[in-house]
Amino acid sequence: MTIKFTKRIASEIMKRGESSIRINASSIEEAKKAMTRDDVRALVKNGGVYATKEKHNVSMNSKLLKIRRSKGRGRGPGKRKGTLKARRGERWIKQVRSQRLLLDRLRSMGKLDNITFNKYYMLVKGNSFPDKASLILHIREGGIKINEEDIKAINDYAKSQYKK
Repeated sequence: MTIKFTKRIASEIMKRGESSIRINASSIEEAKKAMTRDDVRALVKNGGVYATKEKHNVSMNSKLLKIRRSKGRGRGPGKRKGTLKARRGERWIKQVRSQRLLLDRLRSMGKLDNITFNKYYMLVKGNSFPDKASLILHIREGGIKINEEDIKAINDYAKSQYKK
């Protein structure tokens, strides 16, 4: 075949880019004759085809900056971009997931029908409830009877789900 074929197969075998594959000058003829993956594997094994060293973009400056930040430097108000809520992470996602799980369990218990479930689901999606307690309060005001044992069962279920 060609050297191009050998380089392509070697890059797949070694899991590197084609541009990082090199062929020894003494093995060029063998590389041209290689027709199968096994031929190329043999060339890689005996060192006729090799890959250059991987480059790492780790600078000393970034390491020093990381050490300084771990000590608390460069974390003041002048460096902050975004609101406090945005910097806190994915609090909203946790909140919505817990509320949706509550609604789902109430529906599976038979406390909510599909129409009511959909109504509350859309309210949760629209961020109408700051927490799960206010959602439960709103559902109770809607005329649906939820006792403390139901809530405890739902919380136990949620804990068992997130322990995985």
